Amino acid sequence: MRCPFCGNTDTQVKDSRPAEDHVAIRRRRFCPACGGRFTTYERVQLRDLTVVKKNGKREDFDRDKLSRSIRIALQKRPIEHERIDQMISGIVRRLESMGDSDIPSDTIGAIVMEALARIDTVAYVRFASVYKNFQAADDFEEFVHELRPPAPSSEDD
Repeated sequence: MRCPFCGNTDTQVKDSRPAEDHVAIRRRRFCPACGGRFTTYERVQLRDLTVVKKNGKREDFDRDKLSRSIRIALQKRPIEHERIDQMISGIVRRLESMGDSDIPSDTIGAIVMEALARIDTVAYVRFASVYKNFQAADDFEEFVHELRPPAPSSEDD
């Protein structure tokens, strides 16, 4: 593993332990050339995924990009980091097990929204505002209205 500080390719593993609910290995590394310490994570990858954008453009799936967008939606929400990591790992496993290496971005967005809806409504609305490209306050209002169950009607006897 190349040292991120000096570029030396001869780094040493000082500690390894399971991370993220045992779906990754966390390794503490040390560079003998510069003395730098850094952490790497090793995960199982079932297949290389390609994201097919709405405009037809294709790009490699980036777990970090998925993680950033989910963490932005969950910013300042009372959700533990471990739970977020588990959710991200679950989404990636679901994508990898779909059987096709080309995944439409719409499918990824729908899966993320489904996962967020289960753990935090505010994060779900935040993510949806970007994913569905809300343009005005009315878009938020309409979306939130769809989330709320209809008010029970009060009938007089």
